[in-house]
Amino acid sequence: MAGKLIIFSAPSGSGKSTIINYLLTQNLNLAFSISATSRPPRGNERDGVEYYFLTPEEFRRHIAANDFLEYEEVYENRFYGTLKAPIERQLQEGRNIVFDVDVVGGCNIKKYYGNRALSIFIQPPGIEELRKRLVGRGTDSPETIEKRLDKARFELGFAGKFDRVIVNDNLEKAKAETLKAVRNFLANGD
Repeated sequence: MAGKLIIFSAPSGSGKSTIINYLLTQNLNLAFSISATSRPPRGNERDGVEYYFLTPEEFRRHIAANDFLEYEEVYENRFYGTLKAPIERQLQEGRNIVFDVDVVGGCNIKKYYGNRALSIFIQPPGIEELRKRLVGRGTDSPETIEKRLDKARFELGFAGKFDRVIVNDNLEKAKAETLKAVRNFLANGD
């Protein structure tokens, strides 16, 4: 039986990665989608493990051949995207694929796969709480935090385009709610 797709999108600081990592430990036959990028590998990153590393020219050839489910040129010659072929291969093997993508990419993947995909938007309880979380991380400058908050305001406008919106005002509750939604989808398709 072919696998299904679970798409996650959220503003930075919403707890999306924590929730995804939790789901990956829950015996749901999940495989994490590996994105393609035109940036060079960092540290010990390996091709086909953390990312599929492509040159900007290779990336453009794949775009021209319509090989991506979604992609974005984040900066000049710095692309990120999801190649169709590896996803299709894993789905045919019966794996369920988890995506961690931006809101536009999430909407595009959902549109492409329709009812075979469940799209989940992890929503912070509010912008001020999001600000506290981003400041609390201690990893970003005040300017970067403001940029992330501006982007979050934009992304929150997409929440209604997702199948499920899970408000992460309590992490344990959000994890349980997400697990229930994913289990129901994998078992019943809804």
